[in-house]
Amino acid sequence: MRSPRLAALELRRFGRGRLPRAALVALLVLPLLYGALYLWSFWDPYGRLDRVPVALVNDDKGATASGKRITAGDDIVAGLRDSKSFDWHEVSAAEARRGVENGTYYLSLTVPADFSARIASSAGDSPETGALQVRTNDANNYIVGQISRTVFNEVRSAASTKASRSFLDRIFVSFADIHGQTVQAAQGADTLAGGIGKAEKGSKDLADGLTDAKTGSAKLTKGIRKLDTGAGTLADGSRQVAAGTQALADQVDGVYAKVGPYLAENEKTIGDTARLVADSARTVRDNLGVLVKTAPAAAKTAHAAADTLHEVYTARCSADLLTDPVCPDLKKARDAADDVAAVADDLNTLIADQNGDLKTLDKNLGTLQTQARALADRAPHLSEDVAGAVKKIDKLNDGAAQVAAGAVKLHTGLGTAVTGATGLDSGLGKLKSGAYDLNGGMYRLADGSNTLAGGLHDGAAKIPDYDKQDRDERTGVMSDPVQLASHDLHKAPNYGTGFAPYFIPLSLWVGAMVAYMLIQPLNRRALAAGSAAWRIALAGWLPVVAVGVLQTAALMAVLHWAIGLEMVRAAGTVGFLFLVAACFAAIVQWLNARFGAAGRILVLALLMLQLTSAGGTYPVQTSPGFFNAIHPFLPMSYVVSALRRLITGGGLGPVWQACAVLVAFTAGALALTAVSARRRQVWTLDRLHPELSL
Repeated sequence: MRSPRLAALELRRFGRGRLPRAALVALLVLPLLYGALYLWSFWDPYGRLDRVPVALVNDDKGATASGKRITAGDDIVAGLRDSKSFDWHEVSAAEARRGVENGTYYLSLTVPADFSARIASSAGDSPETGALQVRTNDANNYIVGQISRTVFNEVRSAASTKASRSFLDRIFVSFADIHGQTVQAAQGADTLAGGIGKAEKGSKDLADGLTDAKTGSAKLTKGIRKLDTGAGTLADGSRQVAAGTQALADQVDGVYAKVGPYLAENEKTIGDTARLVADSARTVRDNLGVLVKTAPAAAKTAHAAADTLHEVYTARCSADLLTDPVCPDLKKARDAADDVAAVADDLNTLIADQNGDLKTLDKNLGTLQTQARALADRAPHLSEDVAGAVKKIDKLNDGAAQVAAGAVKLHTGLGTAVTGATGLDSGLGKLKSGAYDLNGGMYRLADGSNTLAGGLHDGAAKIPDYDKQDRDERTGVMSDPVQLASHDLHKAPNYGTGFAPYFIPLSLWVGAMVAYMLIQPLNRRALAAGSAAWRIALAGWLPVVAVGVLQTAALMAVLHWAIGLEMVRAAGTVGFLFLVAACFAAIVQWLNARFGAAGRILVLALLMLQLTSAGGTYPVQTSPGFFNAIHPFLPMSYVVSALRRLITGGGLGPVWQACAVLVAFTAGALALTAVSARRRQVWTLDRLHPELSL
């Protein structure tokens, strides 16, 4: 069975009873609820602002300027009533405040009591700006607050222009006074020229004196900078010396704290020990010669004794006589004799090889004897000598610390002096340059003052004296010199026309979504019969396309003939919407066919993503980065852009691009639906017992 026939059978089901017929009618009318009703409610809100209740408070007391009475507040109130921008209600300040709070009024405009006085202040010494006070309450309606800002900006601009006209008029009136004052200024310029000549001579003398002072300050700065460098070196060196003496003092004091009491208590013992060392050194020196002579014989004798003990031990303590009590002692004697012989050999070798070292030893023993003798002589005074040395080291440390501190202060002071001298030199340089500039300026000023006097006399004759007609013409231009000449390309006639490209595709998507709640995305008969997958996909898609065409026709007929939507390319718009309906039907069909019950949730989620990223209200660039990222990948983005060109006019480039995108989405969705149909022809446990069904 072919796909068109299967599609016709699917639609024929809705003609078999009242409820199916009612469902089909509801399916066709449903897009009107989203498209026509939404656009109807938004059609021309700016054209009905005169129905919005707004509180108007005029507390202005008026003012007098240049003998004229000013009532700027009354003028603004009259202008607002004539504009019919809102439904104005003149009330008191308290009533306006309560009304904005409780929602009786959407907002309030207050003209303060000093409004006219502030505008009139432009003629005085302390000009002030007048401020209109607007109170809004976004809890009542946020959009009204935004609209009011535009309206009140126009009010403020008109009030500012009127105030400017009054101010400029007084400027032109004052030109006559300026003429007389200019003549007086010319006479003053003549007197000024004489005084400037004397000032010029004084500035020359001042410049010469500052030149000499600058030369001296440069030398002073150079010398102080050298001193500062030396002081820095001195500070570093003295700081190192102080650190070293401090370390020495700490070490000496620590040692003395331990050694001092010992020396005081053991002076006699130290002296006796030193004398004993001296005597011992002398005795050793006296016997070094004997040692050299007797060492070979002693070694020989030691070996003979060791050999004799070996023979005695061997003869007396054979293996069967080891139990003799004398054997252990003989063994010890034998071992000791061996040790003595080894020591004698070592001593003999040392004397034979190191005779020169023995001479050095003798010399060192002589030095030790001398020094020990000196120590023995000085021992009774050791405690006093050490205490005196410790005091000297401490005194040296205190002096080094004082020197380091003084060097740091000197370096700091010289650093300040360097800064001051540099600043003095720089300042004198600037003064010198300024003095020469002053002198040159005085020359030019003298010439300029004469020119000024002549120019002022000439200028007085050229200052105009306008009459009332001339003043009116000039104040009109100067108070509002710039006019806005706007030109709208392909202007939308009203708010609803501007939003139509956004709400129309929304209604068609909802229509396709609801259609697949009543029509099976995959024909069950075709699935059971084992038809080709692409035939099954077309059989489920074509009925919804037919419904989409009828929905589009009904929606556009109501929008055009009932609400008043005007389209620059009406036929192109309707034809393009047929393609949109076909594309949306294919996408919704695939989601339902592939994901089953969950697909309906995905259809709704995809609708939300498209509505937030299509740029139908504000430009998509004003949305967060996420919506900018997905904008190029969703079909409704291209649909909205194309409908704007078809409805309000403009180049057709976005339209052709949108057509290509929609065809691609349609073909891709149908191909995916065919794949899903092929899978559905195979029964699985999940299909027999689905996890979720709607």
